[in-house]
Amino acid sequence: MNNVDFDRTWRSQLQPDLARYLSYAAIAGCIIFATSILVADFVVPDHDWLADTISNLGAGRYEFIVDIGICAFAGSLLATALCAAHIHLGGPRWSVGLIGVGLMALIVFLIGTRNEYGDNDNEGVVIHVYLVYALGVIMTASPWLMSGGAYQVGRVYGHSLVAVSIIWTISAPFFFFLPTGIDGIYERYLGLIAFAFLGVLAGMNTSLARKIA
Repeated sequence: MNNVDFDRTWRSQLQPDLARYLSYAAIAGCIIFATSILVADFVVPDHDWLADTISNLGAGRYEFIVDIGICAFAGSLLATALCAAHIHLGGPRWSVGLIGVGLMALIVFLIGTRNEYGDNDNEGVVIHVYLVYALGVIMTASPWLMSGGAYQVGRVYGHSLVAVSIIWTISAPFFFFLPTGIDGIYERYLGLIAFAFLGVLAGMNTSLARKIA
């Protein structure tokens, strides 16, 4: 089979509606997560949104509010990974990148359901900090790994993923050295970078779906 026949076969097997719906689900999960944080900011008593992290919101009486959002974000990552696997833009870099997104979905889900959050919980094996480290490393690599495939759809998508990777790589390490008085707002800034990553992929996937519909 020559390249033209392969490209025609590949396109005929893609399901544009599936790509669109998974992309919409990814965006919806991000919106739910952001909304849950805003709601918790007002509901949780004595909360300082500049100083308190999302983990602080996820501990205590109203933990279910943020837990719902965290699980929704895990769903966003899973939907993105499934869509990336379906439209697979070729090469081992894309494969490793989408596996990374799938692992991030698992990590975020574990963070949301294990309820460890670093709130002096020392019963059993406390893995919260290790999950955070793993999440940070994968967020550094996955956008860059997937940028090569994204360039096939449009240069803006490839450039955007490279930019996300660079900005995250520069920004994320500072979180661990910030004073506790401002680490809450900085964590939200990092969350926006993660949202941008999924937003770029969702936009790319819907654009590709329109082309093959």
